[in-house]
Amino acid sequence: MLLNSKPGRYLVTRLARAYGFLDPVALLARLRGFAQQSEVGEPIELLRAGMLFHARGLVNTKAIQHNLDWVWPYWVERQFNPHDPSFIPRAFSFSHINLTHRNWTAVGLPGVPFYPIVDPRGLVTPQFDGWSLDVWVIPETGPPLAPSKLAEFQQDLRRDGALTVHSRYRMGDTCVGTSVDLVLDDGEPHCRVVIDAQAPPGARVAVMLRPYNPEGVSFVERVSVSRDGQGWLVNQRHRINFSRTPVSHRLSTYADGDVAMQLQTTAPVAGVRCVAGMATAAALFDGADFAHGSLEVRVPIHDELEPDRRPHYTRLSSWEESLRPLARLRLAHPRVQQLYDLAVANTVLHSPEDPYPGPYTYKRFWFRDAVFILHALLALGDVERVRRALERFAPRQRRDGYFLSQEGEWDSNGEALWFYGRFAELTGEVLPPAWLDAIARGARWITRKRLPRDTARKEAGLLPAGFSAEHLGPNDYYYWDDFWGVAGLQAAGRLLGGRHPALATACAQEAGEFLATIERSFPAGPHRRFPGAIPASPHRRMDAGAVGSLVADYPLQLFPPGDVRILKTADYLWNHSQFGGGFFQDMIHSGINVYLTLHLAQVRLRAGQPEQAWQLIENVAGFASPTGQWPEAIHPRTGGGCMGDGQHIWAAAEWLLMVRNLFVREERDALVIGAGLAVRWLDGGPAHFGPTLTPHGAVSVHGERREATVLLRIEGLWRGGPPRRQLRVPSCEPLDVPPGDDRTEFTLPLRP
Repeated sequence: MLLNSKPGRYLVTRLARAYGFLDPVALLARLRGFAQQSEVGEPIELLRAGMLFHARGLVNTKAIQHNLDWVWPYWVERQFNPHDPSFIPRAFSFSHINLTHRNWTAVGLPGVPFYPIVDPRGLVTPQFDGWSLDVWVIPETGPPLAPSKLAEFQQDLRRDGALTVHSRYRMGDTCVGTSVDLVLDDGEPHCRVVIDAQAPPGARVAVMLRPYNPEGVSFVERVSVSRDGQGWLVNQRHRINFSRTPVSHRLSTYADGDVAMQLQTTAPVAGVRCVAGMATAAALFDGADFAHGSLEVRVPIHDELEPDRRPHYTRLSSWEESLRPLARLRLAHPRVQQLYDLAVANTVLHSPEDPYPGPYTYKRFWFRDAVFILHALLALGDVERVRRALERFAPRQRRDGYFLSQEGEWDSNGEALWFYGRFAELTGEVLPPAWLDAIARGARWITRKRLPRDTARKEAGLLPAGFSAEHLGPNDYYYWDDFWGVAGLQAAGRLLGGRHPALATACAQEAGEFLATIERSFPAGPHRRFPGAIPASPHRRMDAGAVGSLVADYPLQLFPPGDVRILKTADYLWNHSQFGGGFFQDMIHSGINVYLTLHLAQVRLRAGQPEQAWQLIENVAGFASPTGQWPEAIHPRTGGGCMGDGQHIWAAAEWLLMVRNLFVREERDALVIGAGLAVRWLDGGPAHFGPTLTPHGAVSVHGERREATVLLRIEGLWRGGPPRRQLRVPSCEPLDVPPGDDRTEFTLPLRP
């Protein structure tokens, strides 16, 4: 690059000064002063994504604020409204982006990597990052009834043979309902919108084409009406088909204004072309016709990577087949039950081959997100889906052994190796030679990547500074990376003995030395404001980034349960980084983070503090949207999404793992049973979870209240006989069951 050479930097500086701009060379040098020196400033993939994101925001800047007489999506109607708590002043904003209501819900089919999304007011975006469809009511007189402007709205996600978003709004004697799903038509996926309506006499129900989506403007340059009048062709590529012919069509360009202003015109138009890319359209249907049946709208799906290609599938598993391998939950806690069932479906949906952290903003691959998502699927029993995803790990490995999803993220190797180990533990399988060779290369990379250990610097022996876990702050020597590195080497030491015995021994020794090095680097001394807690790096004071250090406890279990350093870190985070009952990540996310809140809950559960874990679980359930989704970060005032994907699958996976660990988790050579099973939940009926995979075999746990006792039934398909089981139902007397004891039922007396 130009800035990498001295003559290039000189030239850039002279040009900037000549034209009165800031010197970018000096500015970049200043910015680097806030971070530790690193070989990678920021992953190019994230820079590219950020540029695209803000390019959209610049279009929004031009399109929205000068046209507030248009009807805009829900987030704009709120974020641009000075009467609304979501309002954000725009004076010096570089770009206008959705920062207050990043919420949407995907629909789809198992194994199909295409996800129409629905926003909180029923706006449907059928194609990835495309235009949208909305359903309005046009009364005989007066303004149109547009759902994005409504305060009251009902919406839910149902798993009823399909995965369907149901939306409904009512005002006076007008009621409109839509259901959105993905269906196959001759093997091709179609987004289907089924519309039901009750409207007053003379009213029209309008299907509206809108040149935007939950991120902002999405260009519509051309719209034409089909010859039979029963559909549209958008941008000369995408078809929209209606199940019956509208009474009339209305089309408009940016120069003529929003079609919402022209619904009463009578001049027929067969097609429009808009140079600004802001064409709008309305198909008007007689409201009385809905008494005789629903209206169906179908949009064939195109592949966003190959826009001219229509994907085709000859054989897909049904939802019933796809969900059959996964553990079932039965619990007399309706919200926990509902969120579990939806999280199972959504995690499966977003793992067609690679697991995606979201259907839209994060529809791409990170090792970090993938490992947490796949861990949930594996623990719940979906071995074959996880196997397919793991087969795609090694092809992403560079020749030097680096598992690359984004440059400069040094946690990826530890995560990949740890998860290979979890797959072997939970399935009992011997890994294929190709996987073992990838593990060997990955372990050698971790060893080589560690910094020189013969210096007095704080970071000696740690992994280099990197951007790794981007929610922790600027480049630094993050313990998050190091703890993953230790866990990866431990896994390699266990796995490689048969194929690379010398390397296996070296990995085990290296892991022990690495962990000792990390512990020696923890800042110490009386000058520390929070002695004993673990910051994000040896160079950082305690701040919200310390949440990354909890990974040593959950899920890696590098320290024993209740380690005082982990608990001091958790105490600090709760006392200084808590808002509204959840973990508030000040850096980057600037919102309440669900999956990190659940990490705190896992730490409390493992430490034998179930009451604190339950409180966090209840709070997280309260953060969920009406469709049972969590965005990556939640706005502390609006309750809407403020960062990342509006449907974050890492968060859904953490919910699944949290529920699983309430019933059963591993501790070294034992299973801990029922440590998070609240007795009050059993007052409404029995609880059941399973089968879930463990290193000892598949296990199901059943609990029920019987007067002053709790009956636990533990059914296992054990490998090598029943293991040691620690029965730790809160409010009950604990019971340790020795290995080899083949009893399945245990009665635990309630404490007085």
